[in-house]
Amino acid sequence: MEYTWDLSVLYQDFNDPKIEEDFSMLQQLSQKAQGLMNGDPKEALENMTDAMEEISRLTSRLGSFANLTLATEATNEPAQQLMDRLMVFSVQLSLLSSAYTRYVGSLDNLEELIASSEKLKAVDFSLRQQKEAAKHLMDPAIEEWMLKMSLTGGDAFSNLRDKLDATLMVDYRGEQIPLAAARAKAYDPDPQVRKDAYEAEIASYAKIEIPMAACLNSIKGEALTTIEATHFDSILDQTLFQSNMDRETLDAMLTAIRESLPAFRKYLRKKGEILGHKDGLPFYDLFAPISPKGYTPKTYTIEEAREKLIYEMSKFSPEMGAFIAEAFDNRWIDVFPREGKGGGAFCSELHHLDQSRVLTNFAGSFSDVSTLAHELGHAWHNRCMAGLPACMIDAPMPLAETASIFNETLLANAAMAQAEKKEKFALLEGNLMETTQTIVDIYSRYLFESAVIEQRKERTLSVNELKELMLSAQEQSYGDGLSKEVRHPYMWACKCHYYFSGLSFYNFPYAFGQLFGAGVFAQYQEKGATFVPRYNQLLRSCGSGMIADVAKSVGINVRSADFWRESLKVYEKQIDSFIALADELMNE
Repeated sequence: MEYTWDLSVLYQDFNDPKIEEDFSMLQQLSQKAQGLMNGDPKEALENMTDAMEEISRLTSRLGSFANLTLATEATNEPAQQLMDRLMVFSVQLSLLSSAYTRYVGSLDNLEELIASSEKLKAVDFSLRQQKEAAKHLMDPAIEEWMLKMSLTGGDAFSNLRDKLDATLMVDYRGEQIPLAAARAKAYDPDPQVRKDAYEAEIASYAKIEIPMAACLNSIKGEALTTIEATHFDSILDQTLFQSNMDRETLDAMLTAIRESLPAFRKYLRKKGEILGHKDGLPFYDLFAPISPKGYTPKTYTIEEAREKLIYEMSKFSPEMGAFIAEAFDNRWIDVFPREGKGGGAFCSELHHLDQSRVLTNFAGSFSDVSTLAHELGHAWHNRCMAGLPACMIDAPMPLAETASIFNETLLANAAMAQAEKKEKFALLEGNLMETTQTIVDIYSRYLFESAVIEQRKERTLSVNELKELMLSAQEQSYGDGLSKEVRHPYMWACKCHYYFSGLSFYNFPYAFGQLFGAGVFAQYQEKGATFVPRYNQLLRSCGSGMIADVAKSVGINVRSADFWRESLKVYEKQIDSFIALADELMNE
């Protein structure tokens, strides 16, 4: 079986004449669409609905071919050239999108128009959101220039940050290694390796701290300028609007997270105790592997991982099991690491083809199997949205993680149920290690970014001020779970999420996704097979309503802190089990 993905459903190669045909068609259609917003409003809206759907299909096809190629062939020049052409053209597409939004916003009888047309009913939520978004459009006189300037402003600083990160070499034990390689040693079984790599990493940031700080200051400064131009009260309000989420929901979740922090700190202190630390866990041991004596973690071939996923997911839904088999059999997955291929994992939708593409870097651990389950959850989410108009499949990030976390939780529960004592301990540790990042560290990132944005209103922040804000955020989040003497003052330089131009607070949606996915899984545990159709419908509706309304469809009130508390209890119970097993096993 082939374990590289097949992109021929898009184009044969970069010499395929269909690429130029599609690019030309995209340019012509975007120009033509400008003239469709005239005459009878119903006809104009229907014609624009068709035009924007076709524009979406073409941009997705071209962009996916370039992006997916670069994901596995980083130095592919034709792919980069196509990507660059699309980036330049994106300004025109953004202007078209704004013109359309502005037109929708001008219609006083929008609800009547929607009610009179089946085509418009199919995109009703999108139209209503555009009418609201029209209130936050820039003045047309400055919009084009703002978009063009962002290419050499926020976008350029974001790219610079990535280059600084990718090219930083760390002096580790007398040799120069990439930053990513130094950070990867945080998982090494040798405690001295972890400590040496951490100290070398921290020291290395001195080489890039000034330009990194300049990048962060510039990107957040541009964000503050942009919200003035788009009439939002704050950057957080803009992010919530983009996420189809309200402040009440965010506050409810953050309240429950703050209440749960003592439990996570208890887990961290216990891990520190196991590793021989008396005053909290040092940062360099956050990801230290721990397992009982005599336990060897099980490893999997990709064939074994495939069969395990099909078997476990089929118990939830035979349809999902068959879908996973389809993904493997039809080469939707690029499995193994190789030179030129990016790290990590992701899932990319090919909506108009009712397919997805999944990238992983599989090495055989249970964590790698879980990553496959996670990304195939995204792919299943895409399948559940098949046939919807493109404007109705854009699930906001907080909901976009629902199916992936659900799959991870399902797989973890199955593994725990089948595990003997030592394996269960190792599984609990792996799960809690990752969940601590998603809840505790994400909370620290939210606090840090909030503080940076508030202070950036007055002036730029120095390197030392950024380090102090990061340490303060870690204190509020990790507390006595982490050693006060060994934290990470440069996490602001390490995490790319702070540097996304046009997208701030790329943090709390991760915690939302983790806890919402766990809450949805609890619904399945309570209701069994009868819940499956409701679950699939929930996934289908993620881009078709406000988050609170989508959640309400499966009986979840995300505006209540009680829902988030119940989700967090799942992990609090795991922490208690982890500590009890640790005491038992470590005394054997």
